[in-house]
Amino acid sequence: MERPELYIGIMSGTSLDGIDAALVDFSGPHPALAATHYQAYPPDLKDALLALHHPAPDELHQAQLVANRLARDYAAASLALLKNADVSADAVRAIGCHGQTIRHRPDAGYTIQLGNAALLAELTNIAVVSDFRSRDIAAQGQGAPLVPAFHDRMLRHPRIHRVIVNIGGISNLTDLAPERPTIGFDCGPGNLLMDAWIQAHQGSAYDKDGTWAASGKVIPALLQRLLNEAFFAAPPPKSSGRDLFNLHWLKTRLQGDEAPADVQATLLALTAHGIVDSIQRYCPGAQEIYLCGGGAHNQALLRGLNAALPHCRIQLTDTLGIGVDWLEAIAFAWLARQTLQGKSANLPEATGAKHPCVLGAIYQA
Repeated sequence: MERPELYIGIMSGTSLDGIDAALVDFSGPHPALAATHYQAYPPDLKDALLALHHPAPDELHQAQLVANRLARDYAAASLALLKNADVSADAVRAIGCHGQTIRHRPDAGYTIQLGNAALLAELTNIAVVSDFRSRDIAAQGQGAPLVPAFHDRMLRHPRIHRVIVNIGGISNLTDLAPERPTIGFDCGPGNLLMDAWIQAHQGSAYDKDGTWAASGKVIPALLQRLLNEAFFAAPPPKSSGRDLFNLHWLKTRLQGDEAPADVQATLLALTAHGIVDSIQRYCPGAQEIYLCGGGAHNQALLRGLNAALPHCRIQLTDTLGIGVDWLEAIAFAWLARQTLQGKSANLPEATGAKHPCVLGAIYQA
């Protein structure tokens, strides 16, 4: 029997909802999910992270304090995960920790993910691999999306044209066309604008099943104003985040007399349009579409995607053996493994980097 080859993957994405931690065994031909743990962000931490997306007095000091707090939360999530799995820390090769993005500016040559990986290694006594995006950006890439390399390795089919769509705060896709190089890129807003709008108007963290959006009507003129953003017309490789798509961006495009439910319906239509247009323009001949991320639970969004793409079979990644809520955490465990093995993990066709790179910085236990 193979000895387990265990890694922890930690993902905290643009949605700012919390921490996904996955214990993954790579001893077999395919990664096996051994245990999972989810830890929600308390409201004050989410507020602090949102504030750091914009210039403010003393922001460098505040960023470091938040990074330390995140490291402690990541450590707590990792140790809870190991306790649930009855696994000791010394059995884990490394933690792959994405960190929390507060700036993503590949156009300016940098990206910032908070998390203090050194403190995380100290608190868990496990090696930590972090800062995965910077090396790709140094090679003139976007630094994102990084997960298409994992999709390419684990979810490609030799004969069936698959597209993997991750709907987090930002939506992105990976095109797995047989006998063609894998490409991947960000499509536009996923959940983040819908989450921000319902939080502002109803105090809810998210629109469960898209129920509120389904109660409204799409405002065509507003949808067109949103789609006039240059990002949507730009060809891949491309990536984005809260630096562009945020509540202020939305409010500058409102006239002020829109019904809130109608705005939510329009934001859902914007998310759907970004995904559908990307598939139609850059993934011709797609046969199967697999959804993952928090937006995969949005039933109103799924109905919209099915209606717009009737010739594609749309399913969740659960049917491929990887749960929709854990794919990215598993991917960052895999990215950490690639780093420790000295293997490249970016996909230049997805990020636009000049060449493949070994990603990440290693903090030994």
